[in-house]
Amino acid sequence: MEGGEPATVDERAPTSLSVRQAAFIGVASMVGAGIFALLGAAGEVAGAAVWLSFLIAGVIAGLQGYSFAKFGARYPSAGGLLEYVTRGYGDGHVTGVIAWLLLGANAIITGMVAVSFGSYASDAVADGSTGGTKAFAVLVVLVMTYLNIRGSRAVARAQTLVVIVVIGILTVFAITTLANLDLDLLAFSEYPSVQDIVSSVALTFFAFLGFGVITFTAKDLPDPARQLPRALYLALGIATVIYVAVALGVFGTLTVDEVIDSGGTALAVAAEPVLGRAGYWLMSVTALFATAGATNSGLYPAAGLSEEMASVGQFPPLLGRRVGGRAPVGLLVTAAIAIVLSVGFDLSAIASIGSAIALVVFSLVTAGHLRVYRETGARPSVLVLAILTTVVVLVTFALTTLVEEPETAVALVVILLLSIALDAGWKHTARAAPRRARVAES
Repeated sequence: MEGGEPATVDERAPTSLSVRQAAFIGVASMVGAGIFALLGAAGEVAGAAVWLSFLIAGVIAGLQGYSFAKFGARYPSAGGLLEYVTRGYGDGHVTGVIAWLLLGANAIITGMVAVSFGSYASDAVADGSTGGTKAFAVLVVLVMTYLNIRGSRAVARAQTLVVIVVIGILTVFAITTLANLDLDLLAFSEYPSVQDIVSSVALTFFAFLGFGVITFTAKDLPDPARQLPRALYLALGIATVIYVAVALGVFGTLTVDEVIDSGGTALAVAAEPVLGRAGYWLMSVTALFATAGATNSGLYPAAGLSEEMASVGQFPPLLGRRVGGRAPVGLLVTAAIAIVLSVGFDLSAIASIGSAIALVVFSLVTAGHLRVYRETGARPSVLVLAILTTVVVLVTFALTTLVEEPETAVALVVILLLSIALDAGWKHTARAAPRRARVAES
């Protein structure tokens, strides 16, 4: 698939999304996966400078978004960013390993966000029991899988509702908390070292992973060459403004220790001094909407990714099929893995793994872009800057978080080796099948 004419979207597929709807799929994924789950963890590293960490992560995401926008305008595809990998590296092992990495990371992130939904739902109706958390996590994955089977129009309608509710309430939260800031809590003199702030970007970048989901909407956009870049930039702009404003509001209301102790409920706790107990429950409801939307968005790429990779021989044909002619096997497999992970593992401990994998994948995509930038019209200087900023975050993350958390490093190595093994194993099987057939015929 190297060179040649731009890839085209299947004309038989219904084009049903607008720029706003495509952007909202990304916004729902980003906001649900990020702001409600990361403030405490990021605060442990960056202190009250978390807003700076979000801002830096937004800039890096914007640079990567430029690469994706140029790629997507030239090669719109149901395979999303995996199409870009194929254009940059061909149909070899690099593309296969990245595809398995992305599928695995997507399942991890979806499972983690589902657990976050389960935690909020369980706190509301089941006294926060572990059994209740897991039951609600499974339920939200099943419901969102059904919506994705219904098609992109159902996903878009659900995400539009989610984003309107979440942005509306977060705007109220940001305005009220920013109006009552305690500037002493945000004093620069209390900020940690630059190294710590940069290291925390590996965590806060997790909050921007959802923008990659937008690349998979190309198959549902009437004019993806023009609309996909707009959707990417719109989603990143909305998410960055929300994150910075909310981080300032939270850390300008609570001390760093209070944010860390509050964990995933930091926004609800920060809303209570200004809006009272109603504010606490309002933010809890917002978290339910946001995490449900992120679960929905997390599942959305599975069908297009699996079907595209199966069509070019990177995945087994089974992953490209549909059960009953409607339910994509890739979607069902991703949902099943997310359910197993959400029930059997403490996913809050591996949030950084998903972020690190995404940073590696995004860097490789943009590095591959340098090989074909003349075809996409991208500026190589911007692509190089995107790669360098991402590598700086990865190296800093490796020198701090991975050194202090060896289990995270081990998990990353295991996931990488598993992706390599799956790619090598499938391709060996695929090559051996014709030989066996010839032997049988003779």
